[in-house]
Amino acid sequence: MEYRELGRTGYMVSEIGMGCEGLVEKPYEQVKAFIDLMEQAGVNCIDLYAPNPEMRSNLGRALAGRRDRFILQAHLCTVWKDGQYKRTRDLQEVTESFADQLERLGTDHVEIGMIHYVDSVEDWKAVQEGPVMAYAQELKKAGAIGCIGLSSHNPQAAQAAVESGLIDVLMFSVNPCYDLLPASEDVEELWNEKNYAGPLLNMDPDRQKLYETCQRLGVGITVMKAFGGGDLLNGALSPAGKELTAFQCIGYALARPAVASVLAGARTIEELQASIAYETATGEERDYGAALAALPKISWKGHCMYCGHCAPCPKGIDVAAVTKFLNLAAAQGEVPETVREHYALLAHKAGECIACGACEKRCPFQVPVMENMKKAAEVFAKP
Repeated sequence: MEYRELGRTGYMVSEIGMGCEGLVEKPYEQVKAFIDLMEQAGVNCIDLYAPNPEMRSNLGRALAGRRDRFILQAHLCTVWKDGQYKRTRDLQEVTESFADQLERLGTDHVEIGMIHYVDSVEDWKAVQEGPVMAYAQELKKAGAIGCIGLSSHNPQAAQAAVESGLIDVLMFSVNPCYDLLPASEDVEELWNEKNYAGPLLNMDPDRQKLYETCQRLGVGITVMKAFGGGDLLNGALSPAGKELTAFQCIGYALARPAVASVLAGARTIEELQASIAYETATGEERDYGAALAALPKISWKGHCMYCGHCAPCPKGIDVAAVTKFLNLAAAQGEVPETVREHYALLAHKAGECIACGACEKRCPFQVPVMENMKKAAEVFAKP
């Protein structure tokens, strides 16, 4: 298992994590089997948005004696009421639910306290200025949570939260179809067929800006809905008009700036094993570039997808990494010090490009790589 830094939190999380939905309504023995597999494979990040009390109790039992081997991403604003899930901003409900969660999990803290489901700028403002954020900060100060996170499907709401400096982790829906759509306060729009009826061109600029801002500010991203609820894995259901593999979806998400862990949905042990198998998959199996370029209704022409098809460079330049750093600098209008430091660590720099054009011939998205290398050499040469 490979591990990544979760932004500025200090936590190292597994590239493959797990969402908790598949644990709901399973008996303790099956929940334990999931945790056994995760421990064996090195999967250490678990998202706990579901407030189902039985699931929390079963998970707590399964974690007993090995709690310190896992990073828990627990949601602060989900409650169980009248036998079903509810999102809330009522402080009493929030505090009671969180206390119950800690008790059922058999722990006195969680690593990530995730403010749940903020899908409008107005809701973010209410959270930011209201008792929920104050409560989250109190929990962090007391050590009951290690850092503050926020979950969202709306890049504009998420952008406001990230730029506030109040959150350290963003849980966001990342996949090659959702990334094409403009911001919306209605999550249903992400899988509304009418939004994919016509040709779609390139990544939504708000989403690209969000990922790059997270990278620049040190906000780690944990990914939900990498498979689009499973639709992307089924040709008949995929909004792209063609199915992708789980490996391609995971590889795509992990290549976005600031992404640390993909929280794979798994309702069976076999599904979790299939996602974990990404770690031993071949480069060909992980390759999403050719697959995305062949989608019938979508085009990323001229847009670098960091897929690595440009490699190998005869001069050893990591073209995808250089392009990512160039885009991060362009988004900021200057070269952030962290980006400059990461660029400086590259074994070969953009200025070594000999403009042979081999990379452009291999690029499935017709990216002007040689022009980008020239720009990067100029940008990073400036003090």
